[in-house]
Amino acid sequence: MTKNTKRKLTVGAVLGAMGPGLLAALSGNDAGGIATYSSAGASYGYGMLWMLPVMTLLLIVVQETAARCGCVTGKGLASLIREKFGVRRSVLAMAALLVANTAVTISEFAGIASGLALFGIPASVSVPLVALLIWMLTMGGSFQRIEKVLLAVSCVFVTYVVAAFMAGPDWGEVARVTVIPEFEADPGYVSLVVATIGTTIAPWMVFLAQNNVVDKNSDEDDIVLARIDTVSGSIAADLIAWFIIITTGTVLFPAGVQIADAADAAKALEPIAGEFSTVLFAAGLVAASFLAACVLPGVTSSAICEAFGWERGADRSWDEAPLYRGIITAIIGASALMVLMPGVDLFQIMMTSQVINGVLLPVVLVFQVFIAADKHIMGEYRNGRIWTVLTWATIVLITVLTVVMFALQAMGY
Repeated sequence: MTKNTKRKLTVGAVLGAMGPGLLAALSGNDAGGIATYSSAGASYGYGMLWMLPVMTLLLIVVQETAARCGCVTGKGLASLIREKFGVRRSVLAMAALLVANTAVTISEFAGIASGLALFGIPASVSVPLVALLIWMLTMGGSFQRIEKVLLAVSCVFVTYVVAAFMAGPDWGEVARVTVIPEFEADPGYVSLVVATIGTTIAPWMVFLAQNNVVDKNSDEDDIVLARIDTVSGSIAADLIAWFIIITTGTVLFPAGVQIADAADAAKALEPIAGEFSTVLFAAGLVAASFLAACVLPGVTSSAICEAFGWERGADRSWDEAPLYRGIITAIIGASALMVLMPGVDLFQIMMTSQVINGVLLPVVLVFQVFIAADKHIMGEYRNGRIWTVLTWATIVLITVLTVVMFALQAMGY
């Protein structure tokens, strides 16, 4: 360890580096993620808690690689894909990312609408106001300012920790099931296992993790700090998922309550666990959806602009980066309008985004693993043998699980 590295590994340095990895990981706990974890607890009690350590490992592998690539190259993943694989493959990847991320952003606005509806605020009021707030936040200020606001919003995830303790779970049983896997020969169970892993890592999270490090001007000297940030962020995000499953597994599973989305989980808690539990769960849903809705348009626009060499960045003006700001504005506006349109099948939109993400994620990870193993790009910081094996194992696992998920959906599960 060098003297410079020792100087950086102080409490102040670690706290100063926290943000990119934490924000990227927590953003994945969006409306769809909360719905999946809530359904896991409501349907199978504590039976799927063993998935959380597996999910954490997969998330750490992918996010650490992204952060390290950003520190070494000073470039986002989209730029590296264009340089190594050419413009044609970049166009296909960016087109899929745009469609998938827009669809996911629509689902985030739907989560905001349903969450605030539990507080008596109609969608016709909540969606336009929140859309305007998100647009103003993403348009105004530096990356550091936006990051601080979003990290402050993410503190609301503590509500799920409080809700879990209020539910009064059997902590001994929780600990046992977390470390000892339990399987069920049930297609619904298998489908939910796939969805639980799939909601942990999305293509946009990989781009976000690397872009955040680049926007923070991190370099090779910051790799250890970025690694600490990435690992702690992955653990924090999956702890939130753990507490959500514990809450619904303790309260809803014994009562036989089935849910379709995160808002259903919040409403179902009230007659069993009390009104305060519903408020906590609903507040968490709104904050999670808001956080992801703030992040998705920006990471999408940033990736597209970087792939084609256009100016980007929250600190760029309209004159300096018209396409960057224009894409963000279009995604936010279209998503909000889609949620407000009568008769729109929001569930189908969410399913379409899930299909696109399922196909795109292994492709993005293949791009990533080849870039991370390239000596000319990464130098001494390229992936080692163990990390390469772990990354390929992640790609194979996610690909197999995605195929299984699509097969189960085709069979009606």
